[in-house]
Formats: sequence, C-alpha cells, structure tokens
Amino acid sequence: MRTTRTILSNLAKGKISEEEAEKQLQELSVGVVGDLARIDGAREGRSGIPEVIFSESKSADDTVQIAKTMIVQSGYALMTRINTEKLQTLQRDLSDYEIEAKGSGNHYTVLASSPDWSPPEPTGKIAVVTAGTSDIPFAYESILVAKIMGVTAISFFDVGVAGIHRLVEPIKQIVKEKVSAVVVLAGMEGALPTVVASLVNAPVIGVPIPTGYGHGGKGETALASMLQSCAPGLAVVNIGNGLGAGSFAALIAKRCGKIQPDSGR
Repeated sequence: MRTTRTILSNLAKGKISEEEAEKQLQELSVGVVGDLARIDGAREGRSGIPEVIFSESKSADDTVQIAKTMIVQSGYALMTRINTEKLQTLQRDLSDYEIEAKGSGNHYTVLASSPDWSPPEPTGKIAVVTAGTSDIPFAYESILVAKIMGVTAISFFDVGVAGIHRLVEPIKQIVKEKVSAVVVLAGMEGALPTVVASLVNAPVIGVPIPTGYGHGGKGETALASMLQSCAPGLAVVNIGNGLGAGSFAALIAKRCGKIQPDSGR
C-alpha cells in the first residue's frame, strides 16, 4: 500500500529517486476522477482514517470509476451502502481485484483490493455487538473499516435485551480479550448499549439502527434512548452510522496500542 510513510521510506532506502518520490507524493495527495471526484489519498496519514466511498447516492458506474482510482492509488477501496444491483456491477467490473462483500439485502459493505495488497498488521482490538440480525449489515461497516485501519474486530451478533441471557458469554469474552472499545448497534428501543456500558470498562460507542415499528421506528427512539443513557462511558453516533462508530473505535484502539505500559503515560 502506498502511503506518505512508505514513499519516504523508499526514498530513504534509495529505492526511488527524489523526483519519483515527489511524483508519488503528488499523485497520493489528490486523485482526480474526471468531473466526478477528487480523492484525498493523504487523508489516512493526516487523520488516521482512510477515505471511504459512500455509494448510496452514486451510480454503479461512478462507484466503479472511483474505486478503480483508489485501488491504483492506495491498493484498496472501501465502499459502503452497496445494494444488490451495484454489488453485481462491482463483481463484474472489478473482477481483476479481490472482492470482500459483507452484508445482506440491499446493504453491503465492500472491500476491493489489488492482489498484492494486505491490511496493516493489527495494532489494536475492538468488539462489535449487535442487538438483532437486522443490525448486522451496519456492523460490517464498523468491522471492515477497522480492518483497513489495522485493528482486529471480534463480533457478537443477535444478543439483544429481549433475550438478555445471550449477552453473558459475549461480555465474558469482551472482558477476556481486553478490547480497547466496543461498538454496540441496536434498533427498536436501543437499550443494549446502556447495558453493555454498565458491564465493561472500555468506551462504548452506541449506534442507533433504523429498525422498529411505527412512531420512532426509524431509529429516532433508539437515538433518544442512547442519548439519555444513565450509564457513563457511552458515546453515540447518528442513526445507522456504523462506519463512523467503527472508525472512532479503531482510533481509540490504535492510540491504546501506542501507549507503552511502563511509559507512565
């Protein structure tokens, strides 16, 4: 994967010339896709979070064009909110690349990468927990963005409060694994993040999911419930923002991984 760090490292080792390093840095800075997009290839170096293609409002062809440019630039492209029709187009038009598609129905998260690309070595660990199966497509946004950021995600699905006994083993595992942060996704009344936050000593990020019945059933009730949580240590992202929650959790995990136990910091 080409990053500012790898370019400078290759320059220092004499693998590339100053002119080639300058050219690669310029190419990394902004990748232009016609009049469609300007790809910020240096974003990960600045913020720790790579650029991601939000595909919901883009055509399949536009998504493919942007993805190809990102793969050439960085070795991979992560795409969210891919429906079944777009997924079929991606699998056809990006057949030269590795495709990992996670989700169901009309909500997939897709990681396309060149054959020689591999994710960074894991430097941290998070947990991703869903209350129900309807939350799983959103959970994969968290899991895959953590992967490309070099953070391992352990997952526990369908352990909501309607059958609270299902949560016992996941909590034991989360504590045992010493994860740095926990992403909890829940629709309906959105109670699960509060329960988890009361049982673990890691930051919890709640994700309200737009599932439910009638009034407040599009995630509004879950959002309000999480915002009014009585459990300290719970932060909340907007409705359905699994990507944002996963990015935040992964940043926490990477920061924790940089702290040395004997550094006093």
